[in-house]
Amino acid sequence: MADSPPAARIDKWLWAVRVFRTRSLATDACRAGSVTVNGQPAKPARDVRPGERVVVRLGLIHRTLEVRGVPPARVGAALVPVYCADHTPPAEYEQARAQRVQQLLARAKGSGRPTKRDRRRLDRLFGG
Repeated sequence: MADSPPAARIDKWLWAVRVFRTRSLATDACRAGSVTVNGQPAKPARDVRPGERVVVRLGLIHRTLEVRGVPPARVGAALVPVYCADHTPPAEYEQARAQRVQQLLARAKGSGRPTKRDRRRLDRLFGG
């Protein structure tokens, strides 16, 4: 038993590598079926070990992560690559960014001119 790699609960691991802001959000995502490990839906108490592939649905993005290690506690952002490798295709991030832009630019027909707040958002979005 001493030679087996370390394992951790999936909800705790997702929280420790900063995929979710709180452990309860990670637990809720597991219960909702948004987390799979090696293609199988994962319950919050499922153990993950190095080498396993975790797919997490976060809104429009399906993040694909590889478990590299099990942190003893929540780690800083600089240490996340030690414990987790992100294999999410760049197209996933582009699709989410494009969707966000479309929502921002979409205006109800006849809603009038953009407000000052709308203009500021557009300026921030397009770097103006």
